[in-house]
Amino acid sequence: MSKLSTTKPILIMLYGYPGAGKSFFARQLSNTLTTAHLQADKLRGELFEKPQYDKQEDELIDHLMMYMAEEFLKAGMSVIYDTNATRLVQRRELRNLAIKAKAESLLVWLQIDSASAQARLNQRDKRKTDDKYAKTYDAKSFQEYIHKMQNPKGEDYIVVSGKHTQKMQSNAVIKKLLDLGLISRMNAGANVVKPGLVNLIPHQIRNGRVDESRRDIYIKQ
Repeated sequence: MSKLSTTKPILIMLYGYPGAGKSFFARQLSNTLTTAHLQADKLRGELFEKPQYDKQEDELIDHLMMYMAEEFLKAGMSVIYDTNATRLVQRRELRNLAIKAKAESLLVWLQIDSASAQARLNQRDKRKTDDKYAKTYDAKSFQEYIHKMQNPKGEDYIVVSGKHTQKMQSNAVIKKLLDLGLISRMNAGANVVKPGLVNLIPHQIRNGRVDESRRDIYIKQ
């Protein structure tokens, strides 16, 4: 199935508890919508053999993510910004970046109860695509993390259940993009995609599996 294209570039931001399914959602949405999928956890895992998650490391990853997002948006490509936009100031900065690049922005809030999120974190398997580079949380660090999160208030966003199927999640976002006029109904109906646009992160999908032998971006330390 060919992918949908937006009528203008859009920056899709993610918000939700660790374990809400943000990276899974982002990867699946990138299979439906023509976007560059920028994954902060993956960048960190490829740059640092043993990530420390300290301030200096965080600033480097943030800088790389912002730089790549701006370049893709300026080139006319939509971006799924796959890191948790936990703070209001961060979301404001990302929206300003989109405006500067003459792009739109959309915040997707993946909602799930904390007990279910923690249960998922305990079941993470580093052999799986979405878990390979994910940060590990214990009960204490999870509570400390969510305590610092700032829920969207007075912002434009769409709520997606972290427990819904991938199809239902993607449909909710596509409907929102249709309502915003960012996907034409003819485009959605015909499922047409612009040629030459490819996913950059994660690796290309073949037969439902991630092909780890192929990369579109190489980042060397």
